[in-house]
Amino acid sequence: MRLARWADGADLGEGFVIEDRVVPFPNGLRVAQVLEQGLSAARRLFERVAGDDGVPLDRVRLLAPLVPASIRDFVAFEEHVEGVSAGVEGTSHVAPEWYEAPTFYFTNPHTVLGPGEAVAPPVTQRLDFELELAVVIGGVEGSDGRNLDPASAGAHIFGYTIMNDWSARDLQAREMKVRLGPAKGKDFGMSLGPWIVTADELAPFEDDEGFLDVRAEVRVNDELIGFDLVSNAGWPFPEFVAYASRNSRVVPGDVLGSGTVGNGGCLGELWGRNGALAPPPLAPGDVVRMSIEGIGELVSTVGATVDAPGVPRARPRPRHRTRGL
Repeated sequence: MRLARWADGADLGEGFVIEDRVVPFPNGLRVAQVLEQGLSAARRLFERVAGDDGVPLDRVRLLAPLVPASIRDFVAFEEHVEGVSAGVEGTSHVAPEWYEAPTFYFTNPHTVLGPGEAVAPPVTQRLDFELELAVVIGGVEGSDGRNLDPASAGAHIFGYTIMNDWSARDLQAREMKVRLGPAKGKDFGMSLGPWIVTADELAPFEDDEGFLDVRAEVRVNDELIGFDLVSNAGWPFPEFVAYASRNSRVVPGDVLGSGTVGNGGCLGELWGRNGALAPPPLAPGDVVRMSIEGIGELVSTVGATVDAPGVPRARPRPRHRTRGL
């Protein structure tokens, strides 16, 4: 099953993509509600509308397939870490701590973009993409999503979508020196789409260890830049979910990005390996086309940069410990 949100002129719709048409959910349900009900309920809804005419897919404009409750983005591909670290540290290096757990950061759910929607980056000299496969969390009866073990975490994976984690690498590099972040180097845009493919559709791609053996590719202006197998991640997806829930909680509508795949899944990795900005950073008008086997294709464009108002530098303070009278 494929779940989507779309615009048909001034009308908005949410439902299933069935062959070459979109079919609304019964009773005006929304993607968020279907995620909360879980996969079994989604199958029953699909059976109710599978024979409906719907609207031709090429007549609508697809939106981001969900409004995320939260977005966690992992860094799970060793090859990506090796390449990026070469550019940042001057030598390829993977910290021993990377191997201990699938580390992630939280990013902005309020700047999510849909298929074909242009990103409006900040002023940057090093605009980059990041090719990722993302998990979408669904509801599981009797579970509140807390402290899951890997065996039970898999049931919380409702489906998958493609993620493009846009990055302003020069801003990100400055922020990371403060030992917190990334922040403004990342939170201006995150593209998701074109739809959510339910977990059962990708089950045939699972290998013996539970990794998804699907091919991911990214092209810029139709030139192939990078490709990898998602099974090259350090952890299978249920372990991402279990770690995210540790002393915390995952809820329906949460999005968990795999982190950037290796072998050119982003320009930053290639810059580190090549010792130069080659291929060049993204520029306005560039078209980034990502495809993942079993999911589909997410196409995005680079819009004009936005020179937002600045913030003053920190003011040195005298560090008084008491107030004067």
